[in-house]
Order: sequence, then C-alpha cells, then structure tokens
Amino acid sequence: MRKHRRAITIWGMSSFFVLAGLISLWAATLQIPDLSSLANRKVEQSVKILDRTGSVLLYDLHNTKQRTIIPLVQISPNISHAVLAIEDPGFYQHSGIEPRAIARAVVGNALSIVGLGVSQGGSTITQQVVKGSLLVNDKTLARKLKEWILAIKMEKVFNKDQILELYLNQVPFGGSLYGVEEASQTFFGKHASDLSVPEAAYLAAVLPAPTYYSPYGTHKDALDRRKNLVLAKMNEHGFLTQDEEEAAKKAEVVFLPPRDTSIQAPHFAFYVRQYLEEKYGSDALEAGGWRVTTTLDADLQVKAEEVVRRNAIENTEKFNASNAALIALDPRNGQILSMVGSRYYFDTEIDGAYNVAASAPGRQPGSAFKPFAYAEALLKGYTTNTVVFDLRTQFSTSCAPEDMSSELPCYSPVNYDGNFRGPMTLREALAQSINIPAVKVLYLAGLADTLELAKSMGITTLTDPGRYGLTLVLGGGEVTLLDMASAYGVFARGGVRFKPTAVLKIEDINGTVIEDNSNPAGTQVLERTVAEEINDILSDAVARAPLGENDLLSFPGRDVAVKTGTTNEYKDAWTIGYTPNLVVGIWAGNNDNTSMVKKVSGFIVGPMWHEVMQYALSKTPNEAFTRSDSPAIPQKPVLRGVWQGGVSTVQNGIEFVTQSVHEILHWVDKDNPKGPSPQNPSSDSQYTHWEYPVRLWAQTNGYTDGLQIPVGNAPQNQP
Repeated sequence: MRKHRRAITIWGMSSFFVLAGLISLWAATLQIPDLSSLANRKVEQSVKILDRTGSVLLYDLHNTKQRTIIPLVQISPNISHAVLAIEDPGFYQHSGIEPRAIARAVVGNALSIVGLGVSQGGSTITQQVVKGSLLVNDKTLARKLKEWILAIKMEKVFNKDQILELYLNQVPFGGSLYGVEEASQTFFGKHASDLSVPEAAYLAAVLPAPTYYSPYGTHKDALDRRKNLVLAKMNEHGFLTQDEEEAAKKAEVVFLPPRDTSIQAPHFAFYVRQYLEEKYGSDALEAGGWRVTTTLDADLQVKAEEVVRRNAIENTEKFNASNAALIALDPRNGQILSMVGSRYYFDTEIDGAYNVAASAPGRQPGSAFKPFAYAEALLKGYTTNTVVFDLRTQFSTSCAPEDMSSELPCYSPVNYDGNFRGPMTLREALAQSINIPAVKVLYLAGLADTLELAKSMGITTLTDPGRYGLTLVLGGGEVTLLDMASAYGVFARGGVRFKPTAVLKIEDINGTVIEDNSNPAGTQVLERTVAEEINDILSDAVARAPLGENDLLSFPGRDVAVKTGTTNEYKDAWTIGYTPNLVVGIWAGNNDNTSMVKKVSGFIVGPMWHEVMQYALSKTPNEAFTRSDSPAIPQKPVLRGVWQGGVSTVQNGIEFVTQSVHEILHWVDKDNPKGPSPQNPSSDSQYTHWEYPVRLWAQTNGYTDGLQIPVGNAPQNQP
C-alpha cells in the first residue's frame, strides 16, 4: 500500500506540475493589444427590431454608434468615484483580479443554480475592460480563465488611471451609447467633466443593466433605488460625507429626451429592447446581429400615436389632462398590436419618454377594476340578477352606521353623480358603474379571492393584499394599462389567458430561430360562463344607457364590451373596450399626478378611444361574443332579482313574497350564497352598517313588513 501511495503521489505531483506548466505556457502566449486598439472596440453586428410583417424597421440598436473618447482628466471625479464605489472599490489596491469577489461570485452562482441564492458577478474594472475589448461573449470556464490572466497582464502593461480611462470610455450605457462623455451629453446635455454627484450616481447606476435601468425605460423606480445605493457606497468608501449623500439623494435630476429621432414606435421599441436584455443579457445585444420580428401593427401604431397626441393636447386645455397612453392587443394570443406610452416620446414638457402604458407600479384604475370583483362574485354563486341596495352606507366598522362621513377611519363613498338608486341588480350596477353596489360586491366576493383572480388574469402589481381594503374596487391600487388590457382579454376569450407578448420571432445572423412565439398556449383562468356573463353586461348598450356615453362607446353592428373608470380625485381616466379578437385600452391624466377637470372618463378618454377602436375594428374581422344557455334560476329570491322579501310561496303559478325589506346579508351567508340563510345575520361584521340605510329607506318609502306581495310567475327551472 505504501508503494502504491508513493506512486500515486509522484504521478499526482507530476501531473500537477505538467498542467501548471502548460497553463503557464498558454498564459505566456496571450498578448495584450496596444492601447489604441482597446480604445476603438466596435460593435460587431447590429440588432434590428422590426414590425410584425418584418418589413418596417422600428429600431436598429447600433445603427449610429455614439462614442466620444476623452482623457481621464476631462472626466469629473464624481463619475470616477461613483463607478469605483459601486463596481470596484478595491480597484487601486488589487492586481487585476479580486480573489474574494471571485469566491463570492462562485458561491453565489452555485447557490443560484439550486434556487438558494442570486447569481452575481465578481469582475473587477480591469476584467470588464478585458471582457469588453478582447474576448468573445461566451461563458465558458476557459474564457473566464483567459479573462483573469489577461487582466493580470494588463495591470503590468497599463497603469491604473489608463485602465480606468479605457473603462469609462468604452462602457456601454444602452443601445448605441458608449462611454461616459456620450452618456453625459445624451442624458443631461453636459460634458462628463461637469457632472454633479447625483448625475454621476445615476450614470453608475445604469451600468449593470443599461436597458433595465434606462431612464427612458419602465423601471425608473428601480433606477432611483440603485442611484441611492451608489450614493450610499460612495459614502461608505469615503467619497462623500453623510450630509453630501443626503443632499444628493434629495437633488432633482432632469433627463433629456433621447436624441435619436429616427426610431419608430419608441416606447414599444425600448420595451422590446428591455425584454431582450432581461432574457438574453446585454452581451447578446452588443454583438448578436439578431433580427427581431415583433407583434406590432405598424399601420395601427401610426394611427394610435396621431390620435393620442392630438387628443391629449386638446385635453390639456379642455380637462387639464396633459397626457395619455394606449395599448391595443389581440386577446387570441396576447400579441401587442400597439403601444403608445405618452402623447409624444420626445416631449420634454411632460417627460414623454416615460412609458405610462407599461411602467410599474402604474396608476389607479378607478371603476375599471370593478369587473374583477363582479366576476369573483359570480364564481361564488351570486348571479347577474342578484340585488343589493344603492344607498349611502358607512362601510367602516370603526364608525357608527348612521355616520356618513369618509374622514379616516370612516369610509362612506358616493356615486359619480351623487345620486342613490335603491335596489339594483348586479347587472345594472356594473353596466352603470355604480359605486355603492360595487363595494358591497367586493365584500361579498372577498378581497383576497378577488385579488387572486385579478392576478391570475394578468394584474401583476397588486402584490400586497394587506395594503388594500374595500376601496380597491373603486381603484384603490395601482395597475398598468398593459396589465389591464391583457386581463380584459381574458374576458374576451371566454376565460382563457394569454400572456402579453411583444416578440413574434428572433433569428440570429445565420437565420437560426432563437425564439418563436407565433403559437402560444393559453390557460383557462376563469370559468367560461362567468366570462360570458361579464361580456354580456359590458356589451349591453341599453343597460349602460343612464351613463349617457353610448355615442362614444357603441359601434353599430359590432359586439363591443367596454368599461370606463375615473378615480375619486379625478387623477386618472380610463376606457377599456374589447371584442373577441381585439382589446383597446386608453389612460388619460397627468404624469405629475395632478387632478383633471371633474368629468367622467368617457368624456375625457372616450373620443380618442372611439377613434382608435373604430380604425382597429375596420382591420379586424367581425366576431360576436359567445353566449351560453341561461343558467338555472336559484331558489333564493334575492339571487334572482326579488328584493321585497326573502321568503316566498307559490299560489296558482304566481310567486308571492312576505314583504320584509332587508339588505342581502339578511338572506345569504356571503361565503355560501346558495346555502342556508344565516341563523344570525348580525354576526356578519357589515350587517348592521348595511341594514341601517336599507331599513330607513323602506320606512321612508312605505314598505310595511308582513304583506303578501306578488312578484311574478313562479320560476320554472330552479336547481
């Protein structure tokens, strides 16, 4: 055994020295190019983003590569310090690589593979210069080893300032922007030498993911948070005092609009670019040479941009509504046909580059959220003929039932017109967008279950149920227009969900298909019959007639469902309409969240929505909603439209009820509406508050308990 052990040891040591010698020999052959070749790295292939036909070029990511080389002495120390603090604080101490950072990255990446950690990088600034200048963008171990060796050799050829200068002149800031001078000119209209601390922090914040953190993208909040992290790191590493950090966090920084006006459908193009970077990484966009065929209908996009811009400018004077956004998509597959993120992308007056249509956390949807609560109520067993009372009601159990104030902690909302209509069916209440019944429906449906349904249908921003109460159904949470249009598409397709997509196909430079979304699979997330009932209500022009908006919301000969929404303080106005093969949604308001003139949304958004919808319908086949057979009539009178009483008898084919006017909680267990009536209705926390105005209304209107009241022919198809 000792002989074998000795032989194994000798062979092992010999193999080690041979391998080490080979690696050393290989490392010695690696050459560092001269400084000029490093400074003039060029993008190898251009990524082209095209419309759905493949014939209209929307955006060429690198068709006008922009870079201005400047010496380090002309770069503000603020940007150097910001980059060093967040990217490589030990830059002036290490010899090209940072073993501890590499070890952390190896451990973090290993854990991320098994779902126990987050993938992370361990590259120094020197390594990033090597990677961006000398090596191909693969992720093999051999390439990484070569990167380490070249970084060490580079540190022996160039001094630290030269390497930092190389990095700051070549680092990508998204699209065709390279280097801090070009980024500074593009973002702020000033030389890199003049960058303030917060401006420099923003530039450094963009670096890890230039598209994701782009000031012109949909993650401005994430960019702001990372900017603050950069400032904190600058303080941590001695580049800023605590007071300077706090001042920089509070400073207002204004970004100029992008200078490249050759781009078409800019909000959509940058949305696609962001998708590509998030899925494939920035390296793929740097030299991929890809051909990206998108879902965009270029003709519809031109029309939508023109209509939105014209109407938004008119609305500025008419309604103090300076901005608008639009989404059109095909609910049969989730394909985005048009995306207009503001009235004009290059409009500095309203921060036009900000994509209101797709940026989280979004805007409050007002009554446009109501269909989700009604759908959940129908799933629970309530019907479109179920009756609730539209009467001024105190919903907060912290306040007395007779207290009709809405000052916290009280909550007693009103309707858009200040009127109260008494007993209403759910069909009437949803079609006419009456607030009081909607709040009651949300309570009956359940807040948590309604949020879960909305999430399954595509609403991604309402992630914290604890934040919301009964105000949610009147628009108490923030949503994006893209999510809302996609979720309404579930209604349009009989409960089938297709995730929104902007990309049809991606091909590499050789024509190999990298991604193909031409035939997506849908998921049934809502019962078909419930979706059909919502469609039937929202497409019923007669039911919504009292709103007075039918001229703007109807299209003779076409089956179009539509819902409007206005927030309580008139900060947001929505109109979302759909057919089985088209969804068009529009938002109007102000980017600074100031209130508009007090008008219902149909009059603010309706004209532009109608114009775009009319144009889109002219390009879309006429398709009607499916309507199933009428469901069985429930036994409980209140569930089938009888509100005068909850106990009925049949005499000679005529149904009579014993008159006793109560709110629905008197007759049903909210969690089991078709089950037995509650033995103790007052055990429900809302019962007393709902009952108070109903009993008062009944007395005022002369309804006497105990009378036998005929309510019509006895139902024939009870379950």
